[in-house]
Amino acid sequence: MDQSRRFVIPGQNRLLSALSRDLQIQLLPRMEKVTLTVSQVLFEAGTPINHVYFPLSGATSLIMALRSGETVEIGTVGNEGVVGLALFMGGETTPSRALVQSPGYAFRLKGSLLKREFERAGALQYLLLRYTQALITQMAQTAVCNRHHGLEQQLCRWLLLSLDRLCSNELTLTEELIANMLGVGHEGVIEAAGKLQAAGLIHYGRGKITVRDRAQLEARVCECYGVVKGESERVLGAMVEAVS
Repeated sequence: MDQSRRFVIPGQNRLLSALSRDLQIQLLPRMEKVTLTVSQVLFEAGTPINHVYFPLSGATSLIMALRSGETVEIGTVGNEGVVGLALFMGGETTPSRALVQSPGYAFRLKGSLLKREFERAGALQYLLLRYTQALITQMAQTAVCNRHHGLEQQLCRWLLLSLDRLCSNELTLTEELIANMLGVGHEGVIEAAGKLQAAGLIHYGRGKITVRDRAQLEARVCECYGVVKGESERVLGAMVEAVS
């Protein structure tokens, strides 16, 4: 690899690609490229976070679980961010589970190495804190959406945010998994997905959902999608400009 340039790979991680050449050269040899498989747990709630993951492709859900076994997704991380931010925010554990939603690849870095670099108060710290701001916005808006908007709009938001992190208009997901992510009943997801399919916006079956008309999906979604997407693009754009 020509180390005089920033590394560029298909589905590259936007945080890492925003770093300076020197910092990339310093960090990249310490990272391990790993495969992320569907339903793989990167870390469980309450357990030590030994590694952080910079996704290159695919998507990982941050999930809260109740004692009853019910779950709900509070955030999604793709190649715009990092999984395991609690580590550099001062905590060694997190109350959420990190579950791979869509398969892909990631760069894995030991948590101790990330903390050491973060404490230097340089460009990496700035980028990680800016990304944290975007993720907090996503979590807050998800809570608002789950409380105030109907299931069909929630499903539209969830599909669009997932697609934003993938290089495809197809998601490999079961209705049961979507229900667990949204924290609703299986029957509700079937009904909502059925309405979208009847309208020609999606096609689903055999564990796959294909978006056929994204424009119409965006027309049906609630304002929450625009808030999350807008803040993410604003923060990521600003941080790239700041460290360039």
